[in-house]
Amino acid sequence: MSAFVYETGNEKAISGALALVMHALFFMLLVFGVSWQKRPSDTMVAELWSNLPAPPVEKTVPPPPPKVEPEPPKPAPKPEPKLEPKVEPRPQPKAEIDLREKQERERKAKEQAALERKKRAEKALAEKKRREQALAEKKRLEAVRAEQAKIAEEKRRAAEQAEAQRKLAQQAAAAQAREIDKFRRAIAARIKRFIVEPPSLTGNPEVEVDIIVLPGGEVLDVRTKRASGQAPWDNAVERAIRRAQPLPLPPPDSPIFKEFRELNLKFRPKE
Repeated sequence: MSAFVYETGNEKAISGALALVMHALFFMLLVFGVSWQKRPSDTMVAELWSNLPAPPVEKTVPPPPPKVEPEPPKPAPKPEPKLEPKVEPRPQPKAEIDLREKQERERKAKEQAALERKKRAEKALAEKKRREQALAEKKRLEAVRAEQAKIAEEKRRAAEQAEAQRKLAQQAAAAQAREIDKFRRAIAARIKRFIVEPPSLTGNPEVEVDIIVLPGGEVLDVRTKRASGQAPWDNAVERAIRRAQPLPLPPPDSPIFKEFRELNLKFRPKE
């Protein structure tokens, strides 16, 4: 037999209360039973017990009390809003009104002054930025002009150098041409010294010849490029060329030496 286990404290309290009630009823039953059995007699013998033996108590397991669902808590009543007593505005004295108006004017004046300072600061900052931008633009333009001037100066110097080189080249070419002409005249003069005019020559015929000259001035070949029309004059010029060798040539290391490898000369009797 297993002992009953109370599920809750309420069940245990209810069980204890029921046990006490049962013992009280049993005690009252004993008392009323004894008094009912008393009869009148001459001699009454009563035997008193100081302690009555306790009746045997059957161990019964009381049924578990029904479960009582706890009632949900009732919502607390909302306190009624207290109506504040309407306080009529106290009329303000004129001095207090004047003081507030003065303070309001001073506040507005301070705000206006702060706004003016802010505007002046923004204007000064904008002017500073404008000056900085103008200065930067000026520096940029100066740098551009300086670069353009530098380029123009370089171009001018290059043009001057080119012109100087051109003039030097012209001078060198002119000097070279003069040098070539000098040696050509010297060669032609040497050949003319060896020309023997034929007696049958008439007029002033011109013969043009090509001469191939060796580096030492010797004549390798003579060819008539354009005849004069009078063969005696052409033959006389050819013989003079061969007798005049070696022809006077410039030094081999001269830049005009190569101009005298092949000569083209013209001869007339009256020149």
